[in-house]
Amino acid sequence: MKVTGVLPLFLPFCRRLWPGRLAGISVALLKATALEAVILAGHLLLYPTGLTQERRAPALPARDGTAQLPVRSGPPVVLLHGFIDNRSVFLLLRRNLAQHGGQRVISLNYSPLTCDIRTAAELLGRHIEEICERTGSDQVDIVGHSLGGLIARYYVQCLGGDLRVRILVTLGTPHSGTSAAPLANAHPIVRQMRPGSGVIEQLARPAPGCRTRFISFWSDLDSVMVPLQTACLEHPDLDVQNVRVTGIGHLALPVHPAVAAGIREVLDSPSPGDRVAGGLTVA
Repeated sequence: MKVTGVLPLFLPFCRRLWPGRLAGISVALLKATALEAVILAGHLLLYPTGLTQERRAPALPARDGTAQLPVRSGPPVVLLHGFIDNRSVFLLLRRNLAQHGGQRVISLNYSPLTCDIRTAAELLGRHIEEICERTGSDQVDIVGHSLGGLIARYYVQCLGGDLRVRILVTLGTPHSGTSAAPLANAHPIVRQMRPGSGVIEQLARPAPGCRTRFISFWSDLDSVMVPLQTACLEHPDLDVQNVRVTGIGHLALPVHPAVAAGIREVLDSPSPGDRVAGGLTVA
């Protein structure tokens, strides 16, 4: 993905952010910053299209007379957005998975007024049960961006969601808490994403026998994850693979085709022992 043509527009911005340090900023960081700005502008335009919940697909009568949705092989894939966002962030990823994958893709919204990760996880659990009932599937796969990954992880680890979730893919999720944007601490759900919060400490507790497989994509240019390694999931009781992505920032994780290809590789894995490529480099 070439964005070099817009880099000169962001040089003054970079000088304000890092006075006296412009010489030390790599070309990769400049590209990632420019790409983040382009993605943000596009997402602001699309944001109104995702304010409402996704329309349900019509059900088809099954052979036994019950109504079920037409599904392809594999569990349904549930997409869960991040903080102050909505399902529109997954427009490109949804199309990519639907075109190349073998699963039905469902985007969920949770309210921007949500103030508690635990409450959001309980609501997610009710949505998952309804999806399983509609599709006739016993399990789902979840892809969660940022806060969405943390909500899904809480559901899996603390609310018995490992019975329903086969694979949980997280994109730029602060698994051990992030210290970014201290002024945002006024919002209670942001405080829950801080290192040492009650939620973060609860997720660090033992989770023996957890059935879900975890894949955590993290980027070395993600400015929302402070420190960067907080997006890596480290837990002795969980089946985890951390996948490093280089060359893009936080907003690009649910958008970039290279990440989408990595997610497809994970979801198409026929066996829990199969692993996705250990690193993704974005050109």
